[in-house]
Amino acid sequence: MQRIDFDTLVGLAEASAAVTLPCSCTAVSLAAWRAVPLTLKPERLEQVGFLFDDPYDEPTFAEYHPAGTRYESDTAPIAPRFYPYNRCAVVRCLDCQRHYLRYNEAGGYFTEIRIRALQPELIVDAPPGPDRG
Repeated sequence: MQRIDFDTLVGLAEASAAVTLPCSCTAVSLAAWRAVPLTLKPERLEQVGFLFDDPYDEPTFAEYHPAGTRYESDTAPIAPRFYPYNRCAVVRCLDCQRHYLRYNEAGGYFTEIRIRALQPELIVDAPPGPDRG
């Protein structure tokens, strides 16, 4: 799989937003991060690429919320250099061609695959830095 750069990510998001077909992948809102719902069958998702270069690198856990949003907010920015986007794969629904972000949330005693719709209006190219997050 290949790394997806910022411009390609925006293009995939715009293509996804243009899809109007009803689909089982939209049965539950995926505007914010959530566990993969039962209505979304994992075998119907095709991996397109990643938002990171090295899977063994330990990226930052800093989040990007300049407008006071939170991880679970529907309007939280999608900032590829920040958590959890810096751990994401981009996947595509094989039925309707919508794109999603997916990563494995690993807590102390559990792991959970989480997913979020790729929404072009929320993607920001925020540079990392000590005053971000």
